[in-house]
Amino acid sequence: MSLTRREFGRIAIAAWPAAGLLLRGTTVMAAAKPNSKWAGVQVGLNVPYNFGQGNYMSGEEILKRCVELNASAVELRLQPVELFMGGPQAQRGASEELTKWRSTAPMAKVPEFKKLYDDAGVAIQIVKVDGIFTFTDPVLDYAFNVAKALGARAISTEITTAAQESERTAQFKRLGEFAEKHKMMVGYHGHTHTTPQHWEEAFAAGKYNGANLDLGHFTSGNKTSPVPFLKQYHDRITHVHVKDKTMDDKNVEFGKGDTPIKEALQTIRDNKWNIQATIEFEIPGPAGADGKPRPWTPEERMQEMAKCLDYCKHCLV
Repeated sequence: MSLTRREFGRIAIAAWPAAGLLLRGTTVMAAAKPNSKWAGVQVGLNVPYNFGQGNYMSGEEILKRCVELNASAVELRLQPVELFMGGPQAQRGASEELTKWRSTAPMAKVPEFKKLYDDAGVAIQIVKVDGIFTFTDPVLDYAFNVAKALGARAISTEITTAAQESERTAQFKRLGEFAEKHKMMVGYHGHTHTTPQHWEEAFAAGKYNGANLDLGHFTSGNKTSPVPFLKQYHDRITHVHVKDKTMDDKNVEFGKGDTPIKEALQTIRDNKWNIQATIEFEIPGPAGADGKPRPWTPEERMQEMAKCLDYCKHCLV
């Protein structure tokens, strides 16, 4: 079911940084383009979330780190793109200002952002959009148009937490209608409280409603393997989040938990499904002087993420 740490310990991890990247302004030059597609399975990164510095890291810095890690695909949040487009710096809290800006946003900047990533060899396959259920109709159109201009094949967002089933159904239906209008899937991201029934509600509300299946959350939340759900609904799954959790909901190093990462990745591989395996980095930092996990240094985080990528590679090849 899983690659053990003993097995993984015998694997030689490639030196980091791998790609010899040099960033100058908005031009990325690397000795070789990154490649994290192994045995037909595209392994990617959830960015900038994985880098632990919030959602407002510049697109250039995100790209630099991806190339250093040899990661050739991402699930990218919308915020770095909007910063590149000249969005308001106060967008963290000024929703009215941001909504107004989005109505006249300079869309010509989006292909520039895409070219930056294309030239470096990093595909933007998924665009994560926060707060999407509160968007006005014009802003929803804007979000889908940005995602399409970036070359993405899906939008992702958190699954609705509406308490009432009627409210959840209405939200799924509305977003599903926009997804169908734009012919683009929406992958709803679930947590430990998300059950298969929540996703099935979304699927029933629109044919472009899908699932961002978090392998770790599903395992610890439902106390069972996510692989049967993956097999049953593979045509609705936009991407999976790869992390290792124990049954009692602890994040651990890849190979130390109960999440069947190897089986899930090999299921995607063997069936040739177009599902990105997106690493979502939530491993606690190393023990500090008090014995409790301390924050990762940027260098340590990058090194541990390189191990995660290598772990996925050796599950597949």
